[in-house]
Amino acid sequence: MSCNYPLRLRPILQEYLWGGRRLGELLGKSIGDGPTYAESWEVVDHPDGQSVVENGPLEGKTLGEISKEFPADLYGPITPPERFPLLFKYLDAQKTLSVQVHPNDAQAAKQSPPDLGKTEAWLVIAAEPGGKIYSGLKPGVDRETLAAAIEAGECDKCLYSFEPRPGECVFIPAGTVHALGAGLVIAEIQQASNTTFRLFDWNRVDKDGKPRPLHIEESLAVTDYERGPVGAQKPQACDLRWERLVTSDKFLFSRLRTGSDESLALPNCESFHIVSLVEGSGRLTGEGFDEQLAPGQTLLVPAACPKATFVASEPSTLLDMRLPS
Repeated sequence: MSCNYPLRLRPILQEYLWGGRRLGELLGKSIGDGPTYAESWEVVDHPDGQSVVENGPLEGKTLGEISKEFPADLYGPITPPERFPLLFKYLDAQKTLSVQVHPNDAQAAKQSPPDLGKTEAWLVIAAEPGGKIYSGLKPGVDRETLAAAIEAGECDKCLYSFEPRPGECVFIPAGTVHALGAGLVIAEIQQASNTTFRLFDWNRVDKDGKPRPLHIEESLAVTDYERGPVGAQKPQACDLRWERLVTSDKFLFSRLRTGSDESLALPNCESFHIVSLVEGSGRLTGEGFDEQLAPGQTLLVPAACPKATFVASEPSTLLDMRLPS
């Protein structure tokens, strides 16, 4: 047995108080009757979640098992990491999330238990009027200024923010203070880490009048005070019709926009691809496989998979996420 075909993984749905129902309405996720479906974890190998294969000979295996059993097929010539290094998810933010910051790899390795750092990128799928992204600190904000603002319950005065448009991408390296505002649906690619420090929760309290726990000292220690304001990325042309949204040492994040009845190959890559359709419809085809794609559907394409081509049946937008060469 080998791992040489596109893997369709079962989404893991997460309900949090800030979620809504648009993961079902916009992206076709099989949500229940509740009003707080916040995240759909599409590809994950982590103690907090495991993707399970839904198609082909490897059906029922977890991504963690595949990573260990078929490292050459999945990763190609690169040295296999301890676990699958990326996590891809969709988010529906119907309420403003807490202000957070994530450690880098060296800082996260000192946690108990140790974890990866968390560098991430967001692509805006939908945005209601007035929806904001908080990304980075305003110019001149240092540790002392931020600490004093948190103490005064005025952390928001230190944050840079803007109203994003659908299709815009924001890159959030580890150490960048950030939050998603209400009214946004996001596609997020990140390191496979769940280490988060919360430094501000908008002075909210629960039904018992108690605030959520904060991690103020940890947050202040890992914040990058040189980062400054963070706006939307400027896409760069790359392979064929693909455009690069983010180039980093943790992942490459690209987008393909097609018309009807167009066929384009995935970018050249020695390792795996994560591909996800955000609008339109089409098929991912190659020798021995033909997988239909609808909005919100994701495939993990191992390195051993024959060269794959996306065939659009209508104007479509396809995302591609992979490791740096």
